[in-house]
Amino acid sequence: MNYNISIVDDNPSDIEYVATLVKRWAEEAGAVVGISSFPSAEAFLFGREDEQRFDMILLDIEMGDMNGVELAKTIRQTDSSIQLVFITGYPDFIAEGYEVSALHYLMKPVSFEKLHTVLDKAAANLAKTEKHLCVTYDRRTDFVPFSRILYIEAQKQYVLIHTPDETYRMKKSFAETQKELDEYFFRCQRSFLVNLWHVARIKSDCVVLKNGAEVPISRGMAEKIGKEIIRLF
Repeated sequence: MNYNISIVDDNPSDIEYVATLVKRWAEEAGAVVGISSFPSAEAFLFGREDEQRFDMILLDIEMGDMNGVELAKTIRQTDSSIQLVFITGYPDFIAEGYEVSALHYLMKPVSFEKLHTVLDKAAANLAKTEKHLCVTYDRRTDFVPFSRILYIEAQKQYVLIHTPDETYRMKKSFAETQKELDEYFFRCQRSFLVNLWHVARIKSDCVVLKNGAEVPISRGMAEKIGKEIIRLF
């Protein structure tokens, strides 16, 4: 599974500590995470307007002009699926935390075991709503999570959907398939779409995925892919 996680806290050392715990959780859970940090609620809102998408937000409460609860209320006006977790040294806002459907309220300094449990629960909640690609092949239909798709390849009137353990061959146009995917699938060559979550390295003629697979890219595309990864992650 792939997750874009934001840490919002005005204390740099707390951000660093929580980020370390999140990375440890990801390694144990077999997840791929992109971690972004923001020193204030206002900075987060500005970054979000810059088209960053988040699955989980770990946020402090006492932070300058806008506190974490106010930020959570703003987020909930437009997004009900983001998993909100308060990590704070102040127990006074617990009731308000539940008003914004916060997943949990953790007191600083948070232990790895408690954060691990909460992140597991957040991941389970997200799995219920994760986007899937409907793949019809050999008189069967599977719903393949976007996060499982490494890349998609055009093959005449078919598309090949490559995942870590299986390749699906579906009779459908490449253009129609692309329309069903999200912004993390990048057309790196005329016949290839790559899931940017799985890119480990960019070379002049291909991208190398985290499982070692290589996907060809068009000439001059390496820089565009790099910029897109920076924008999204």
